[in-house]
Amino acid sequence: MAKDSAVELEVGDRTVRISNPDRVYFPARGETKLDLVRYYLSVGEGIVRALRERPCMLHRFPSGVAGDKVHQKRVPNGAPPWLETVRVHFPRYNRHADELCVTELAHVVWAVQMSTVEFHPWNSRRADTERPDEWRIDLDPMPECGFAVVRRVAHVVHEILDELGMTGWPKTSGGNGLHVYVRIEPRWEFADVRRAALAFAHEVERRLPDEVTTTWWRKDRDPKKLFVDYNQNARDHTIASAYSVRGVPEAIVSTPITWAEVDDVEPRESTIATMPARFAELGDLHRGIDDTAYSLETLLEWADRDGLSEPPGE
Repeated sequence: MAKDSAVELEVGDRTVRISNPDRVYFPARGETKLDLVRYYLSVGEGIVRALRERPCMLHRFPSGVAGDKVHQKRVPNGAPPWLETVRVHFPRYNRHADELCVTELAHVVWAVQMSTVEFHPWNSRRADTERPDEWRIDLDPMPECGFAVVRRVAHVVHEILDELGMTGWPKTSGGNGLHVYVRIEPRWEFADVRRAALAFAHEVERRLPDEVTTTWWRKDRDPKKLFVDYNQNARDHTIASAYSVRGVPEAIVSTPITWAEVDDVEPRESTIATMPARFAELGDLHRGIDDTAYSLETLLEWADRDGLSEPPGE
């Protein structure tokens, strides 16, 4: 292949042109833009399920992850006519944005052609962007909090979800923590989902007071504790999706896992070099995530009990 010569890929019924396929995006092992495209093709079913019908913020790295990062909400002019978008409104600025709305794998590959590495979807879908159908539990360790604590907290999260009769779907964050997703009925607006998430976080803190904090201001948190970040459920707050690559030199992947893997998973070992084989063997471990949606009524009762009317933050 001639240096920086474009290639065309058939993705479903679409043809997507990839320019600068040899540009190195990940310096740790020398993986290129085309390697990134091939990775997303290898986990196609999973990444489309994770993004389907959701407004999606794109984290772009035009010169690779060693260069500058661009946070892009708006799909640019000149996008192909088959690309799908959803319009979202930002009341604070009285502005709107037409964001990428993935419904097929070609949409993902187009975004990578546009130098996207990370995909950060909303927790609501375009049918009603103001009513989330996904509650996100973000286990975010502070600088002196080791991954052993993350593992212990994850087990307590699993225990409480079981008591609530809910199924949680865990994944590595691609950083130092873990995420757990729960499908919910799209009956509540963001403020109530966030309040329910805070009530759950308080229950985790109640059971592990020496290891967990819900203190909002980072400067006030114990650096040895894990923060259960309920604010990831606020409107327009996004985190990397399942199967999203992170913008780091090693090309680490935010990876779905089973609860049985919590004690053994080593998040930094899951990369675009290793994930394709895992996906080929196991398929999408989140494939059942849309089967059942749960009510937040019990969590909102907890919020009322604890006097959690207006969570701090946002």
